[in-house]
Amino acid sequence: MKKTIGAALLALAAATPFGAAFAQAPNPPNTLVVLREIDADRYDPARSTARGAGEVLYMMADTLVGLDFDMQTVRPMLAERWEVSPDGKTYSFHLRRDVTFCDGRPMTADDVVYSINRWIDPATRSPVRWRAGPVKEIRARDQFTVEYELTEPFGELLYQLTLFFASIVDRNSVETLGQNFGVQGFNGTGPYCWVSWTPRQEMVLRRHEGYNWGPPVMYQNPAPQVDRVVWRVTPESQTRLAALQTGQGDVTQYIPAIAVQQLRRQPNVRMSQQVNYFWDHFMGFKVDKPVVSDPAVRRAINMAVNRDAMVRATWFGTATPADAYLNPAVTGFDAQAATLVPHFDQAGARRVLDEAGWTIGADGIRVKDGQRATFLVYGIQTQAAQQYLQAMQADLRRIGLEMRIQMWDATVGWGRLATQEFDAFVMSYPYVTATDALSLYFLSGNRPTPNRMNWNDPATDAALREAQTAVDPAARAAAIANAQRLVAGANVWFPVAREQLWLASSARTEGVRAHGIYGVGLYKGLDIRLTR
Repeated sequence: MKKTIGAALLALAAATPFGAAFAQAPNPPNTLVVLREIDADRYDPARSTARGAGEVLYMMADTLVGLDFDMQTVRPMLAERWEVSPDGKTYSFHLRRDVTFCDGRPMTADDVVYSINRWIDPATRSPVRWRAGPVKEIRARDQFTVEYELTEPFGELLYQLTLFFASIVDRNSVETLGQNFGVQGFNGTGPYCWVSWTPRQEMVLRRHEGYNWGPPVMYQNPAPQVDRVVWRVTPESQTRLAALQTGQGDVTQYIPAIAVQQLRRQPNVRMSQQVNYFWDHFMGFKVDKPVVSDPAVRRAINMAVNRDAMVRATWFGTATPADAYLNPAVTGFDAQAATLVPHFDQAGARRVLDEAGWTIGADGIRVKDGQRATFLVYGIQTQAAQQYLQAMQADLRRIGLEMRIQMWDATVGWGRLATQEFDAFVMSYPYVTATDALSLYFLSGNRPTPNRMNWNDPATDAALREAQTAVDPAARAAAIANAQRLVAGANVWFPVAREQLWLASSARTEGVRAHGIYGVGLYKGLDIRLTR
């Protein structure tokens, strides 16, 4: 590209109605404008799994514990300290005594008990209530002490309680708004408070006056530094970047991959990267379907695709080829399991198929026992998925495998991915630990979704259960390592890419630091300030 992206985007802004609007409507003083691609369905932490919901909820609400920028260390947040019983079944959380909701009411242990019980109540129909662990009882021992008792140990509990699903909410607000809680209003203890929401347009927040309990180890400032935050939905990527260039937007994590390196060289744009970002892309195989039920076929697919070239062409250096099922920086990663993922070797892939009895047919597609080596893959319609699937399709054709592609709009795609219509699928997902990731996708009890591979292996189940319930950290580590080796050795997935997280911010915006929990870039954003 001869022109800088900045020059091209400025020209675009001037030539479009969006650009004209930006030029005529400067941002209000001390108001941070966050640009994002899509909105969320609602802002109720117990009832939405959308990253778009989490982006705002981390600012409007707090959790008992937080996750540091290393993506491994659990820090105090609403709970200033905690103890775990020797049997690993009871957690005692000691709460801060200076916390208030946005309406000024002090937060107590009763609010924590109510919020977690609401989350796990079947009537709430939370799709992620399992993340709270096998709860026996949650009780307030006194005004500022919460006892969280489990029926069995759950070593993942603290990590899961950092996620926005575990946000502490105001009972009065929930009961007043009913099903419209998180749609017409919200009352939390976060650094910012609900002002208004116009779906698919913008969410407006104001500073929570008196908030000063931000985690000091994670942030320099315990209190918010700006008066208002506007989360503005801007679907068009060029318009988002033009807004940054013209000063009408302040920060975004929704950056087209092709623009990242150019933006890093722009003097009026600041870039922040989270190197420990756990958001991965993969292809999963339904192991009970014809063709992909053959372990030799799954191994050959892993060997036949030039993953490095595919990822470079799709993400332009903003993603890392996934040479393992998990990011090496995640808690519980096993290096030995990573060696079980085959490397690129098309000649070797042909030998694997030859030895398994798959012979080349007249049309160039292999055949075995009358079955053509063809399989159907489903995916949600995104530019990245479409591009890398086409590259995979071409590489697989070279070894005699036919991969058919069916992409779906997200409005119907998730429903299609819950069926048995397809042989393989592609997906991207966030996770916080190795046990979190593998328990979600590989437990047999999670069939047919999210275990869309229909993986049903007693050894894997046993390893994951041990990883979840063992009290001894060494036993937990050994168990999750074993689970990784089992699934990687069976080539249940084709790991595609580990996506990077970049935040782009305007020249007037300081203190932006990429976080990445559940894919969320800003987290609390307490150090963000505006210079003009």
